[in-house]
Formats: sequence, structure tokens, C-alpha cells
Amino acid sequence: MSEGSVTAIHITPTHGELPQPVERVRAQAAKGLEGNRYFFENGAPAGNALTLIAAEALAAFTAETGLPLTAQESRRNVLTEGIDLNALVGKRFRVGAVDCVGIELCEPCRHLQAMTRPGVLQGMVHRAGLNADILTDGEIAVGDAVVELDATA
Repeated sequence: MSEGSVTAIHITPTHGELPQPVERVRAQAAKGLEGNRYFFENGAPAGNALTLIAAEALAAFTAETGLPLTAQESRRNVLTEGIDLNALVGKRFRVGAVDCVGIELCEPCRHLQAMTRPGVLQGMVHRAGLNADILTDGEIAVGDAVVELDATA
């Protein structure tokens, strides 16, 4: 079983604003993270409730391209360390007290590159994070474990 940890959390209530760091956030099943712009009172579309990105992916991108890209600039909610997020597509996992399921890779887009710098689109392919659904209510905090639960959703 794979295990990593949460090293940062970023949310923003406003589209286009750089997400701000928080120490903890409340997650609601099928809705998203409270206080985040992608919180859906009537239910989040598949893969829109939570986004995660690996610190290792950001470090590899910078090492290979020479371009900086922070977790905050990636606009993903949860920065992890020590777990292969790509391997969680189609699998159940727990972040802190919250059960989730990986839906699809969160590939970079032109919008992300426009909000950061040239080279992000090509350099972050297949390592820009994971889109997930939230299955249970709970809290996610910096320092929490990220644990794969089983092999299938």
C-alpha cells in the first residue's frame, strides 16, 4: 500500500486569484472544499471536487526545464509528497480523514500556462496532478497522511 503526506493546501474563493495557503480545510462529500471556488453546493461534476499535485512532479519539472513552478501557481488544492498520484487514477484513497477516488490525471492547459509562464503546458504533461471525487465528509490538514485504500474504485 502506498502512503505519502500532505505538505500544503491552497484554496481560493475567486476565479483567477492565486490560491492562498491554509493549514486545514473542510471537505464535503460530492461537493468539494469549503471556501474554494470549486465548491458545488448541488454536487461537483466528476473529478472537480479536489485536485492534488506531487511535490516531486514540481521539482522534476523545474530540474528539467529550469522554470520555477510553485504548488500555489499550479492551482491544485493539495500538495503531496511520497505518493505516486498518477497511480491513484481509478483507485480509492484517503487524505487525512477524507475518502476520495481518483478520476483522471489533471493535465496542464493553456489557461494554466497563460497564468504562469511559457513552457508549463509541455513540461507538465502527465505530471500536473490528479482530479478526484470526495466520498466522505471530513477535514484535510497539512501533515495528514495520503494513503491508497484499495486497487479499484
